[in-house]
Amino acid sequence: MMINGYKYRIYPNKAQKVLLEKHIGCCRFVYNKLLHIKKVLYEKFRASISEFDLNTHITVLKDIYPWLKEVNSQSLQQASKNLNSAYNKFFKEGAGFPKKKSKKNPLQSFQIPQHYRIEGKKIWIPKIGWIKIKLHRDMMQGNMKTATISRTPTGKYYISIIVENELEYPEKQEYSHPTMIGVDVGSITFATLSTGEKIDHPKFLKSSIKRLKCLQKRVSMKVIGSNNRRKAVKHLSRIHELISNQRNDFQHKVSKKLICENQAVAVETLNIKGMMKNHCRAQSTGDSAWYSFVLKLQYKAEWFGKTVLKINQWLPSTKTCNICGYKHPNMDESIREWQCPVCKTYHDRDINAAINIKNFALAEREEGLGDSFPKGKGMNQEAPML
Repeated sequence: MMINGYKYRIYPNKAQKVLLEKHIGCCRFVYNKLLHIKKVLYEKFRASISEFDLNTHITVLKDIYPWLKEVNSQSLQQASKNLNSAYNKFFKEGAGFPKKKSKKNPLQSFQIPQHYRIEGKKIWIPKIGWIKIKLHRDMMQGNMKTATISRTPTGKYYISIIVENELEYPEKQEYSHPTMIGVDVGSITFATLSTGEKIDHPKFLKSSIKRLKCLQKRVSMKVIGSNNRRKAVKHLSRIHELISNQRNDFQHKVSKKLICENQAVAVETLNIKGMMKNHCRAQSTGDSAWYSFVLKLQYKAEWFGKTVLKINQWLPSTKTCNICGYKHPNMDESIREWQCPVCKTYHDRDINAAINIKNFALAEREEGLGDSFPKGKGMNQEAPML
């Protein structure tokens, strides 16, 4: 069964914006209240409360806070479901402990499980009514599941819809050494391919950093809580949104090109969380956004029946000669080109690493030690999106 997500921009009027903000605030309020209840019950009585009991508490909260009745009850129940899911991830998957939702978060959202529909160029939202929607791409036929309405820091509203249909993902295509490619990502060159091609790093953040500093300084000079400060924050958010959109557009184009032209793509895992702790490399690491790039490779590979392979980050892909296997004794980052003393081959650092990534991935796969990316997972840690 195939699941696809679609994101469209919606254009609510002033009255609808007020209702959307009420839904966002009420869902955030209920989430925080239920989180407090779960924490207190466990700390004092070592008792766990189920999702069903949490929904019962929502009814009690509605009696205490009558304004909760103004929003869609299913959206409030979805907040309870999200809290329960966060707890399960904490206990079973080792994720972080659930935190309170803050109204200061850049992205605010709430969910609608059902009873919404699209007709023409409008979408019906329970308790809100018909809202104008921009359908820039066709939606596949299927069952529309949970929808998420979000507001960006620049004041734009979007709706993300999950569609489930009866189609199956295509079977994985067979691949061999000639039909696969190795990819070495970096902060100087965004990606180097085992074919020798290099994809330049656009460095969207670096190209806009002067403007960001100027706008950030203007924000810091404004009085907290004033209208001028809110205007300055909105101008700053627009630049961040532009950088994010540029980065996503670039990565979508590169990832689709790699998936469509090859049967398999081999990449190297990276300790991005550790790299972000290095203050000299944190900015370039965040600007590269390797984690999101690999995720795009992964789900596009599922769509087209291709394979994404990973190799261990500790394999010596950079300092190993791809011809004879000689290992360079001291390969620091300043060395961009080197000559193998054994076979006299002249190596470009990044191209050599990409070739080795391809060879290591294929060797591990043939030995049964390699693995393709499982759904929803890629590199070790995610770099912050700016």
